Amino acid sequence: MNPDPAAATPARLPPGQLPGQPLTALAPMQDVTDLAFMRVIAHYGAPDYFFTEFFRVHAQSRPEKHILRALDENTTGRPIFAQLIGEDLTHLTRTVALLLRHPIAGIDLNLGCPAPKVYKKNVGGGLLREPARIDEILGALRAAVPGRLTVKMRLGFDDTRHLDRILDLVNRHGVDLLSVHGRTVKEMYRSEVRYDAIAHAVARVRCPVLANGNITSAARAAAVLRTTGAAGVMIGRHAIRNPWIFRQCRAQFAAADGFRPTLADVHEYVTRLYRETQVPGLAERLHVNKMKKYLNFVGQGVDPDGAFLQAMRRTESEAALFAVCDRHLLGAPTQAFALEPYPGLIARPNCETPAPLLPA
Repeated sequence: MNPDPAAATPARLPPGQLPGQPLTALAPMQDVTDLAFMRVIAHYGAPDYFFTEFFRVHAQSRPEKHILRALDENTTGRPIFAQLIGEDLTHLTRTVALLLRHPIAGIDLNLGCPAPKVYKKNVGGGLLREPARIDEILGALRAAVPGRLTVKMRLGFDDTRHLDRILDLVNRHGVDLLSVHGRTVKEMYRSEVRYDAIAHAVARVRCPVLANGNITSAARAAAVLRTTGAAGVMIGRHAIRNPWIFRQCRAQFAAADGFRPTLADVHEYVTRLYRETQVPGLAERLHVNKMKKYLNFVGQGVDPDGAFLQAMRRTESEAALFAVCDRHLLGAPTQAFALEPYPGLIARPNCETPAPLLPA
């Protein structure tokens, strides 16, 4: 994909790593995009932008210390936006004032979290039912944020009836960057992504838009950009599976050959991720269980039959986990790691389906 001169980063946004290329961002993922994971991703090829896990905002809240570490100890070389989730104007603006003391690239508002325990509190994706409340929140944040204000949203709560009104609020309040996941809240990760709706958002808002949802590979990122006309892509769980994906995107956008990892490379990634995510005092079994959440995604590219996934999910100790990794990843170390998930292998059967094919 040849760089589009029109895709140059607008002045209010931090510059991308390669001028003229579409932007890339690691999606904020709760309990995933912490300091350790950002460092691991940066080792294999950082995106242009990082976003924190969301800071919960309510009457008793203070910015969570472990999320602040991602800002204060950022060694990735890339800017990090601080994401908020909440609906109380007073406490949102209070939290903004506290976060402005830290090295942030901007403030991001979560309007898309699909977890029922979140939207039932009328925050995250739950707010998409109330455009009038979003209007108030964006107005308060725009007044409180002297720098960049960004938004991550879905297409709606259970339908798209309010989509245009919310997009118009993005314009009204001078939002600097909009990330759009092409599903509704109630669809979670099960339905096909509506890239046509993302293209509609691109056409309607004045700020750059990042396309989000089922960006499974660099080739797919390029196809989504052609389909939507977005300024870039935001990638979440497929960066867990393939930490080289942002590096591969930059090669794809430059019409160059990208890095092709082997199973030995994946073994090194798993080892690094295990080491970086170790926390003093965390019981071994709890750490192994945390690793299995990452490996549910990694396993989608190891073997087409899901043998690695099945064996990994049964482990309960570090020794057992790495015995499985050694057997499946070092047994044929030069074998290519699949750039797309193998068909039928689902990381989280309770909330997602395999990615559909996207026309070239």
